[in-house]
Amino acid sequence: MKHLIRAAAGALLIPAFALAVAPAQAQETFRIGFVNPDRVLREAQPAKTAQAKLEAEFLKREKDLTAQGDALKAASEKFEREAPTLSESQRVSRQRALVDQDRDFQRKRREFQEDLNARKNEELQQVYERANRVVKQVAEAEKYDAILQEAIYINPKHDITDKVIKALNASVGSPAPAAGK
Repeated sequence: MKHLIRAAAGALLIPAFALAVAPAQAQETFRIGFVNPDRVLREAQPAKTAQAKLEAEFLKREKDLTAQGDALKAASEKFEREAPTLSESQRVSRQRALVDQDRDFQRKRREFQEDLNARKNEELQQVYERANRVVKQVAEAEKYDAILQEAIYINPKHDITDKVIKALNASVGSPAPAAGK
C-alpha cells in the first residue's frame, strides 16, 4: 500500500515539476510586428516617385485621348442635330464615319489602359521588392520573429509601418541592391 501511495505521489509530482519548469522555458518571447502595405505605397517616397513618373509618362497620351473623346462627342452631337436635314446617303456615310471613329477611340483607350496597368505593375513591383527588403532589415535589426501584413486587430505598438516608410525614404538616394542579394 505504501508503495502505491509513493507511486501516486511521484506521478503527481512529475507533472507539477513540468509545470513549474514551463514558465522558465516560456521566457523566450516571440515578437510579432505588423506592416500596412497600402500605407507604405501611399506615403513612402519611392512609391510617390513611381506614381509621378507614371503620370509624366502617360500624361500626353491621356490628354490626346481626352481630346479625341471630346471631338467624337462633338461630332456625334453635330450629327444628331443635322441628321434630319441630311440626305439618306450623307446620313449613312457620316454615321459610318462616327462608328469608325468611336471604334478607333475605344481601341486606343483600351490600349492606353493596358499600357498604363502594365507600367504601373512594373513600378509597383520595384517598390514592393524594395519595401520587402526594408521590412526584412527592420525585422532583423529589431529581432522580430514574424511580420504580418493583414490582421483583424493589431496593437499599435506592434505596427512597424512608420519605421518601414522612414527607412524607405532614407534609402531614396541610395541605389537599390541587385535582386537576390
